[in-house]
Amino acid sequence: MQLESITLREIRLPLRDPFRISSGVTTERRILLIEARDVDGATAWGECVALADPNYSPEMIDTAWTIIRDVVAPRVLGTTIESAREIHAMLEVDFRGNEMAKAAIEMTAWALEAEILGVPLAELLGGTRKTIATGISLGLLPTSDALIAKARESLDAGYHKVKIKIKPGQDFDYVRETREALGPDAPLMVDANNAYTLDDTAHLKQFDSLGLMMIEQPLDWDDVIQHSKLQQELETPICLDESITSVAHARTMIELDAGRIVNIKPGRVGGFSESIAIHDLCERNSIPVWCGGMLESGIGRAHNVALASLSNFTLPGDLSPSARYWAQDIVDPEWTMDASGNVEVPWGKPGLGVEIDRNRIEALTVRSEIVRQT
Repeated sequence: MQLESITLREIRLPLRDPFRISSGVTTERRILLIEARDVDGATAWGECVALADPNYSPEMIDTAWTIIRDVVAPRVLGTTIESAREIHAMLEVDFRGNEMAKAAIEMTAWALEAEILGVPLAELLGGTRKTIATGISLGLLPTSDALIAKARESLDAGYHKVKIKIKPGQDFDYVRETREALGPDAPLMVDANNAYTLDDTAHLKQFDSLGLMMIEQPLDWDDVIQHSKLQQELETPICLDESITSVAHARTMIELDAGRIVNIKPGRVGGFSESIAIHDLCERNSIPVWCGGMLESGIGRAHNVALASLSNFTLPGDLSPSARYWAQDIVDPEWTMDASGNVEVPWGKPGLGVEIDRNRIEALTVRSEIVRQT
């Protein structure tokens, strides 16, 4: 495989409903799409998951665009690559951080290799699952009644997990009322998006009474040590998200017992190679993992579904169907969920397993740039 060009496109995809978390609200998703073409004319698509603002990670779509164009693309264009597995190491030499920019190209290269070989991306990654149990992520809602209604609707639709966003002042009572309304067996978890500190330990211990699957990333986005202290005080498993940007961080989490579940977002950790390494480490240490979402389009969803087919993704992923977020997606067929709450892995098709709606992408594109070997 030898990449001839990389095309960057920014599209604006409006959400069906505003999505609110502790750090802000999103009504329209700015999405950076990647199209890679090799010298023989084969193409594949990927997606950079960086947000419009640096409120999830230090990266944002505008910085990622620059890094991909000026640093990542020149490292891979024109180079003969035996396997996409090589790219992560190529991008780590004297090149710190910028995991989302790196992942955008690395993951697109995996998709391109799958296209060239004529195999599903899930197979190339080492996946085995035919279907993926799906969870839903509910943004902050104005009242507990609204949350209860939305959570009940989600469970009735078949979702295997309901993730409830929380923040100080809108947390324990809000979730307690939901638990009481839905019963002890409803699969509920909470996600704090780093809204708390160790000073809130006594408050967070109250959640132990609610029988939650997990509490996700309660403390600082780049912390492991404070989470270790908090986990010793909680019965509820802590799930780390933002804190895990590499297999080294996952190893530290395990050694310090700073969390007992990991949310693997491939864009956050630099791509598929590092995701697989984290998955394998966690599997060896009996740490379950699941695949989180970043409000991706159907292209990013295809990458996540392929990854979530690996054996240790034993918890429901944030892999909601296209219609959950978008009036119209940019892939065909759009991603759907069956009545049992499962997303089907497209084993019968090569590459991503979906067709790209180029006409819709062109209509949504606000800027584009082609990077070629110099």
